[in-house]
Amino acid sequence: MARHIQLMDTTLRDGEQTRGVSFAQDEKVSIAKALLKSLRVDRAEVASVGVSEGERLAVTNINQWAAAEGMLDRVEVLGFVDRNRSVDWITGAGGRVLNLLAKGSEKHCREQLRRSLAQHLADVRDTVAYARDRGLTVNIYLEDWSNGYRENPDYVYRMVEGIEDIGIAHVMLPDTLGVMMPDEVYDSLFDMTVRFPGVQFDFHPHNDYGLATANVMMAVKAGISTVHCTLNCLGERAGNVSLAEIVVVLRDKLGARLSIDESKIYSLSQMVENFSGKRVADNAPIIGADVFTQTSGIHADGDHKGDLYQTVLSPERFGRKRIYALGKMSGKASLQKNLDELGISLSEEDKARVLERVVQLGDSKAIVTADDLPFIVADILEGKDYNTIELLNCSINSGLDLDSTVSIRVRVYDEIYRSSGSGNGGFDAFIVAIRKILDEQNFEFPQLLDYEIRIPKGGSTSALTECFITWQDGATTMKTRGVNPNQVLAGINATMRMLNIKLQAGRQSRNTALTG
Repeated sequence: MARHIQLMDTTLRDGEQTRGVSFAQDEKVSIAKALLKSLRVDRAEVASVGVSEGERLAVTNINQWAAAEGMLDRVEVLGFVDRNRSVDWITGAGGRVLNLLAKGSEKHCREQLRRSLAQHLADVRDTVAYARDRGLTVNIYLEDWSNGYRENPDYVYRMVEGIEDIGIAHVMLPDTLGVMMPDEVYDSLFDMTVRFPGVQFDFHPHNDYGLATANVMMAVKAGISTVHCTLNCLGERAGNVSLAEIVVVLRDKLGARLSIDESKIYSLSQMVENFSGKRVADNAPIIGADVFTQTSGIHADGDHKGDLYQTVLSPERFGRKRIYALGKMSGKASLQKNLDELGISLSEEDKARVLERVVQLGDSKAIVTADDLPFIVADILEGKDYNTIELLNCSINSGLDLDSTVSIRVRVYDEIYRSSGSGNGGFDAFIVAIRKILDEQNFEFPQLLDYEIRIPKGGSTSALTECFITWQDGATTMKTRGVNPNQVLAGINATMRMLNIKLQAGRQSRNTALTG
């Protein structure tokens, strides 16, 4: 199928009917520009008439920009059957296209408008005539068309017959409540396109049953050449069909031609996510955070050996990268993929140590990110040589307005010691407890000069914590590092690193004295 399918994006109009979503004026203008110029949607519905003064100013700014870019006829505004009010609002904002909301079901016409079909058609024709006299292109929504077609198809036929001769550019058929199944979409739209071959129909799906993408496929198969969508599935209730999903489905599964630059989908999705405050699910197709992530070590191994788990749905198409997750399911291939990405080269022994640590962390933390990996590598490389003192167990208790307490079990050389302490925070309590043990060894504890905590750039609250402590040991200054998801334990690990270095140096001095 080499047909060109147009996409009309209604994120800024229908998408704004999502509960809690209201784009600010500058946000709406930014999204509109990105939709039309960067993403290259064929049309964009940007507002409803008369919502607010801020809405009018936003539409005016969008129209001014679009006129300068030669795109004014691609900016559309929803209006109503009110003869001049909607038309004057749109023309006053510099617009050129009216999407007129009419009734596509006999029940809506009778019960909501209290009008007969003949009366409603007369009102529609009057509004359209006024709009065309003022130079507007007019499209028409047949609201609740899906229920209207199922309950009284004759009403729908007579509605379309009544507007065929008044210069409507697109007749837009909404599944307003998302009630249709794919076979119903195909049968009804095939009937409409065959019955009215001179009418340009659009399909406007909603996702209440999770069938919107499948319904779009059947609409296009039935002969529809324009489909409406939103970014991030924004829309009332379960939302509208996802632009990202139908772009790949129409291209990959139906061979359709589209105007869309799919490499811009992800960045624009993130813009809309930030402006709307509505988070995209991590597993949302194309735009979710995890959809190009391989977690299984078997999958990473297959990709490493022959791209066995990759498809035409590649992340590079959308300006993204494939990720090999690190955690308890990781294998050698997952680790190697991440090391290669970071440009880190390790011996087989060190890789085994790092992988062991990754799997251990995965048991207590869902995912170890690529940003965490340099912390782990540095911790492994710095700590592999010394094991003079080992923390076998550590229990920390803290409370509001209460001293923290710590109980520890420690191996020093070949002896096991137990100790406890209390202090102003978990780290202070640990220092009290460990000093009780080391004071018996005549160990001189260095002075703590600086204590720095950080997480990886862009990390979350579950990220690994890296702690750097600077110590003053006589005339010598040293800095040690500790890594742990728990901030206090990261500081404790940095302290244990310092103690290992000092105790190992003391052991070597004693051995030298004895052999000398």
